[in-house]
Amino acid sequence: MGLAVLENQVGILCVIMVLLLPALCASQDTFTCSRSTYYGSPDCYGTPSGACGFGEFGRTVNDGSVTGVSRLYRNGTGCGACYQVRCTTPQYCSEDGVNVVVTDYGEGDKTDFILSPRAYARLARPNVALELFARGVIDVEYRRVSCHYSGYNLMFKVHEHSRYPNYLAIVVIYAAGMNDITAVELWQEDCKQWRGMRKAFGAVWDMANPPSGSIKLRFQVSGSSWVQSKNDLPALWNAGVAYDSAIQI
Repeated sequence: MGLAVLENQVGILCVIMVLLLPALCASQDTFTCSRSTYYGSPDCYGTPSGACGFGEFGRTVNDGSVTGVSRLYRNGTGCGACYQVRCTTPQYCSEDGVNVVVTDYGEGDKTDFILSPRAYARLARPNVALELFARGVIDVEYRRVSCHYSGYNLMFKVHEHSRYPNYLAIVVIYAAGMNDITAVELWQEDCKQWRGMRKAFGAVWDMANPPSGSIKLRFQVSGSSWVQSKNDLPALWNAGVAYDSAIQI
């Protein structure tokens, strides 16, 4: 009789473990294992010449906690994405690690993240950053997280390569949440239709001979829904100027 009860209890325990296993695996799978290193910088910030085309925004955004990526670059679609990165060596590493913004493309020794010095230092526990830098390349785990830009709407910056009125290039900045921008279109008033911009490089979208006058813009979010800016690009747009969309995605 006692053996039967014991077997029954073991059976119940096995059922409970089977039911809990997917939840436990999901929790463990939240982070992906990888490796990380850092790049040189005279002021420890990012670089304004990053492959995403962000310019000065890519140097100082997120207080300079930025990164170059390889697989996660995704032909520029990954530009502006945010990740939580934390290293896995307890004697050196902080528990939460650092949240970084993708601003550049870079390849290293089987590394997914090439961090700015400021971001790399923030992986470390207090007073042990030098030891972490001495290692050069470290094991990390990461996950995609929402970007947070307090006080900022999504903005579209007219890229410095633009030439009014014959060539327009824009780069979208301060895109919060966890959404990717996969297409950008401008409204052609005389034809009453939306015209797609070309993916030039990184996060830069361009168009030769853009519509004249003020221009409506809309953005395709993560390959599905379209979100239209509440503010138009002014008729007399200027290269290097960022305009507020009055929306967030």
